[in-house]
Amino acid sequence: MGVGTENMDSRRKAFIESGGKASEEEDASISTSDFMLKVKEPAGQSGSPHPDRGTWGRRVEFILASVGYAVGLGNIWRFPYLCYRSGAGAFLIPYFIMLFLCGVPLLFMEFAVGQYTRLGPVLALAKMCPLLKGVGLSTVVISFVLCTYYNVLMAWALYYLFHSFRSTLPWQSCNSTWNIPQNCSSGFPGNATHLQSASQQFFDHKLLEKTGGIDQPGSMRWELFGVLLLAWVIVYLCIFKGVKSTGKVVYFTATFPYLILTALLINNVQLPGAKNGILYFVTPVWSKLLDVQVWVNAAAQIFNSIGIGFGSMMSLASYNKFNNNILRDTLIVSLANSATSILAGFVIFSAIGYMAHLHNLPVDDIATDGPGLVFVVYPEVFSTMPVSQLWAFLFFLMLLCLGLDSQFAMVEVMVTCVMDGFGPRLLRVLKRKEFVVLVVCFVGFLFGLPDITQGGIFVFQLMDHYTAVVSLMFLAFFEVVAVCWIFGVGRISKMVTKMLGKPPNIFFRVCWMVFSPTLVMCILISSIVHYKPARYGKTYTYPAWAEGVGWFISLISIIWIPLGAVHTLSYSKGTLMQRLKASLLPCDELANIDVLPEENQPHSSQSQSLDMIPEKAPLNDSESSL
Repeated sequence: MGVGTENMDSRRKAFIESGGKASEEEDASISTSDFMLKVKEPAGQSGSPHPDRGTWGRRVEFILASVGYAVGLGNIWRFPYLCYRSGAGAFLIPYFIMLFLCGVPLLFMEFAVGQYTRLGPVLALAKMCPLLKGVGLSTVVISFVLCTYYNVLMAWALYYLFHSFRSTLPWQSCNSTWNIPQNCSSGFPGNATHLQSASQQFFDHKLLEKTGGIDQPGSMRWELFGVLLLAWVIVYLCIFKGVKSTGKVVYFTATFPYLILTALLINNVQLPGAKNGILYFVTPVWSKLLDVQVWVNAAAQIFNSIGIGFGSMMSLASYNKFNNNILRDTLIVSLANSATSILAGFVIFSAIGYMAHLHNLPVDDIATDGPGLVFVVYPEVFSTMPVSQLWAFLFFLMLLCLGLDSQFAMVEVMVTCVMDGFGPRLLRVLKRKEFVVLVVCFVGFLFGLPDITQGGIFVFQLMDHYTAVVSLMFLAFFEVVAVCWIFGVGRISKMVTKMLGKPPNIFFRVCWMVFSPTLVMCILISSIVHYKPARYGKTYTYPAWAEGVGWFISLISIIWIPLGAVHTLSYSKGTLMQRLKASLLPCDELANIDVLPEENQPHSSQSQSLDMIPEKAPLNDSESSL
């Protein structure tokens, strides 16, 4: 039920007098969720959004930031190889089924929650389902753990970028001091397992100075220390002003990779053997569709690529204006992400086909996934091209842009969590939000130092496996349960109706209620049944103690879910059943979301006035005083 005009003026006056706005002109731009959250929780409490939270300057900035986060290094090195190994062209069938039944609906859900509440995942999920409030904190923890080692990839990209300025690319021959001449090959060694390519030796012996295993950490790689510090400085300079600075940076970082991918594709398809590589990539193997693991791979790729369960999309949407068209943004981000993956597949496999032709080897001997694809195979490709230094420079600059966009969002999750929960108290000590961002970046830098020791690549691989593979499915499952099943599809639909002026169609409601939770549960069960320990390369297996460390890393993010439930039940009153029932109910602001009358529903970005503020009846004592 809408707010009547007779008490609207008094509420507007009270809101202005409380410090929310300084003038009637500014008052007209207050969004519904701004008012709802600021009025119903006194300013300065830990649960209130900070008044300087800010919003995206333009709608396109949010779209570019979201596309930039979704499109990352996984689109370049994981999707092409995963598609090739999982049925090639046939893999696109389960991939797009999972995209439209899980990816698109759940991204729409995260956008809706973030935009409506204007909160990060911690407080938003705590308000929606107190029993599973730990899910929000878990998403923040997993994003922070991921960003600590993800920026190491940016350090590697910078290292290669700087070495691209040499007159001869250092990974081009076996004549350098780091090479082992007796087992160095100037091209791909094929089945000669005792040989390594010059590019592989540059990666192993120059960049990493790799030891024999995780039990041999070696010393600090001071060159990597310097470039890792530089990578974090770049991240800080891009986000220290919040969405005001990030929104400007993404104009370049989100669009430049597409220019380079297009240029590489045009160049690669003209190379001899490119056609064979592309055919390997797209030729369907229909029998693979009967393999359950192929469907699990498709779903896992959707979750990892779009970023469902990491809290980043929710945080980015929390800086939107209240009635931003998130349905349009959801479709743009989802389809752009998938289109980029397919484009990257053509780029990568056209180059692999060329290398297979050049060295007279089958594509199987060259195709690989993970860091080896972009830091070993592709540098080798550039070394055979005309103007190789230019192509290498552009490629690693593209990798840097792809990684930075994802890094922005992951760090922003932590900053949003800290500011939403402790903003006023922190600002009394640190004075400015910029110093809060600096502290977050510095802590992230410190946690990344083990990855740049001589044995750091083994730490990197272990953390990636137990963070992005094991933990993610648990978090995604409990997030879907908390929002779709406990908070309820009906309330989500009403939230969308208030923001967009119309309810989500039957497709989204059915997906939220049935398909998405069921598929996520099946993926989680299958991931447990088909669990495989972490490995590095094809031969190195981790010792038992390292596997224990890996599970501890995974537990760091998952443990907050049961701890949050125990905390909620412990501080509730009544019998156990009464506590349980109460903990499944959302907070007052979200418990009864009444759909506004048609004439008061916001239909455009211009219709953000206080006349749209939803009534909550009855008001509590603190609100009655307004």
